[in-house]
Amino acid sequence: MLSLEECLSLLYLASQVTLAFSIGGLLLLTVILGLGFIILKFIAGRRKRRNGHEGELTVGFFHPYCNAGGGGERVLWRAVRCVQIRYPAASIVVYTGDTEAAPDQILNKARDRFDMNISSKNLEFVYLHKRRYVEAVRYPYFSILGQSIGSLVLGVEALMNTVPDIYFDTMGYAFTLPLFKYVCGSKVGCYVHYPTISTDMLDAVQSRRLAFNNKKRISRNPLATFIKLRYYRVFAWMYGRCGRAADSVMVNSSWTEDHINSLWKTTSSVHKVFPPCDVSHFAQIVPSRDVSDINKILSLGQFRPEKDHPLQIKAMYELRQIISDKEWEKTKLVIIGGCRGEEDERLVKDLRDLCKYLSVEDNVEFRVNLGFPELLSELGSGLIGIHTMWNEHFGIGIVEMMAAGLLTIAHRSGGPLMDIIIEETGSRNGFLASTPQEYAAQIAYVLSMTKEGKEGVQERARSSVNLFSSQKFDSGWTRATDSLFKK
Repeated sequence: MLSLEECLSLLYLASQVTLAFSIGGLLLLTVILGLGFIILKFIAGRRKRRNGHEGELTVGFFHPYCNAGGGGERVLWRAVRCVQIRYPAASIVVYTGDTEAAPDQILNKARDRFDMNISSKNLEFVYLHKRRYVEAVRYPYFSILGQSIGSLVLGVEALMNTVPDIYFDTMGYAFTLPLFKYVCGSKVGCYVHYPTISTDMLDAVQSRRLAFNNKKRISRNPLATFIKLRYYRVFAWMYGRCGRAADSVMVNSSWTEDHINSLWKTTSSVHKVFPPCDVSHFAQIVPSRDVSDINKILSLGQFRPEKDHPLQIKAMYELRQIISDKEWEKTKLVIIGGCRGEEDERLVKDLRDLCKYLSVEDNVEFRVNLGFPELLSELGSGLIGIHTMWNEHFGIGIVEMMAAGLLTIAHRSGGPLMDIIIEETGSRNGFLASTPQEYAAQIAYVLSMTKEGKEGVQERARSSVNLFSSQKFDSGWTRATDSLFKK
């Protein structure tokens, strides 16, 4: 039988061995990371000398889903177009994971979806074959950390192919910013659509509130909440450190600006550059609906969980309870959106199943991956626009619907609340809601409005969206990035 002193000695010895292994492990990890940094920097330098030509400027855009056809892609192609016009001699590289699409197919889709002609001159696509590492489905747990580390894998693949003089992340992969700045020596800029983590997400976990990023099994478990909160705080610190590597920071709304300033605490100026909304084409839409036609409620947005399409379907269920059968027969929700892959396609199937479960399938229609002409046709026949994402960073689809003359109902949060929708009497240009019941009530109210009342809201909405035009984006992008192009 060991004495107390012997037990304490053994425990002390075990602690010293554990400490030695821990220190040794940390030292080994530091050496490995240091060697990796040196090797990558050496390879990047050789790659830059091999690819570069005397006096040639290379501008890289990191956008693994450049062919998705959403609002983020509109920003990408408008930014590419800005660089092409202002610096015609610059060589532009787009890093994309859309390996199944040829360059001409990608540019044709940009033209068809956004009515935007991008010159193929001095434009090259670098295809990334490890995009699977940034897909959320790969990380059922710790997804934002997994995707961020995955973006480093994708970033290394990108720099192993082409090292740019100026690097732009236009999709929100902040972890790639220090990679290109310190390994490649590139000047670094970013356009932030939505912070990877926000103080709202931290608050949701801390208050144990149910949200799309805080599932029931977490919110109801104190230990799980404690662990997740610590994880979020560590990630927020890492995210802020990476963001501070940017030489130029652009954000798409007041809401995003507040969060980036809070999380990044960057010394660089944060420029609020509203996304380019091609309001001219939408404002020219001639309404094609008649008073006897179907009352179309249109939804625009990619099929992603955070867009909260189920809320729209639940709102239709609630609407059925408060309007007459005759009016219900004339009312239809048309959900228009883009699918990026199998995960999004599964979401559409789940939404169809939800429609059947709530017995509203006859009044809900899905239009997936519409071309630009078809989109304009749908908008011309619509009456109401609906958007349901909580804390939407901005909401290009909302602006497009307002410009097209739809009476638009958006979520009472984020960009729609802070930048787009005005509810004051005499200035109203749209409507806000947050629950299925509130959305249903707003839809019923719009359906009951007089013709003059509808036209007043439509006119004010169309006037207000000029603030978000493509020309405003061009001047904002140029102002925010000119310093990166100076030698």
